[in-house]
Amino acid sequence: MDIDEFSAQLAAIASPQRLRIVAALHGTRVHVSELARRVHMSRPLLYMHLSKLQDAGFVTSELELDPEGRALKFFELVPFSMTIDPATIAALDSSDTEPPPNRKSN
Repeated sequence: MDIDEFSAQLAAIASPQRLRIVAALHGTRVHVSELARRVHMSRPLLYMHLSKLQDAGFVTSELELDPEGRALKFFELVPFSMTIDPATIAALDSSDTEPPPNRKSN
């Protein structure tokens, strides 16, 4: 992972709503309708947040058929751990640490 990917992950999770979703999914797999009730959010808004979390690799989803043949979408967390400290950030930064040369404007 590089610093841009790490930054994208931070941006994906840095939302009170998405943190509540992560908390609601902790240790369990939840159907989207139940998850919407747990986090007090409309399904369209929940799907938007889940999409961001899924794109960043924090959650996965799976469709299953219930006994009546209806498709049900379940979400669960992907195990993850993030450390945010100067050493981690420095290790991720592969860019040159030299400042850019001074440019004089005319």
